[in-house]
Amino acid sequence: MKYTITGDNLQFVNVELDSGEEIKSVAGAMVYMSGNMRMDTKMEGGFLAGLKRSISGASLFMVNYQPQGGSGLIGFGGKAPGKILDVDTSKGSWLVQSSSFLASEPGVKVDMALQKKIGGIMFGGEGLILQKVSGKGMAFIHACGDMNIIELGPGEMYKVSTSNAVAWEESVKYDISAAGGLKTSVFGGEGLFVTTLTGPGKIVIQSMTLGDLANSLIPYLPTSN
Repeated sequence: MKYTITGDNLQFVNVELDSGEEIKSVAGAMVYMSGNMRMDTKMEGGFLAGLKRSISGASLFMVNYQPQGGSGLIGFGGKAPGKILDVDTSKGSWLVQSSSFLASEPGVKVDMALQKKIGGIMFGGEGLILQKVSGKGMAFIHACGDMNIIELGPGEMYKVSTSNAVAWEESVKYDISAAGGLKTSVFGGEGLFVTTLTGPGKIVIQSMTLGDLANSLIPYLPTSN
């Protein structure tokens, strides 16, 4: 498999498959494909696995694509302005925001992951459910805004504004801490809690969340008046 990620804030991942190769995606992620590409919809892993994927924000059914009679091309895109990131699960598993998984090679598994900390469940901004991306192969995830990828050393900690933590390697510890004193929490604009990510491992931070984007558009939406 060969691929390129093109575009600025409305990106494509463009994948070239040789004969016998395949790629899978969540339903609705495909933007274009060559005429010799065959689609096959499967409930990968059975009903229970599909249900867990669906709860995590992926789709109950996965769509598999395979070229017929030679190589083929296919492109995937996200559903909001943002970036696409490639992660190699052969080097370790990742935890990602719900609904972030876009597509992957067949050897990659997408599963539901529960928050381990009660603080993360109540105040982490991503709710109870995350997605765990593991296995063998390349996976592509999508998030709103621009992305900042940071490599944390052992014990190195970043405090991230709520909801802006897109993904992190499973080696990274995840928790919630107070944003500051009472005055800072009330008037600082960041809320009562921030996400703390402690290395070692890579973390991915987004510049804008989908909620931020939606709120910025509200004043410009037409009303019944």
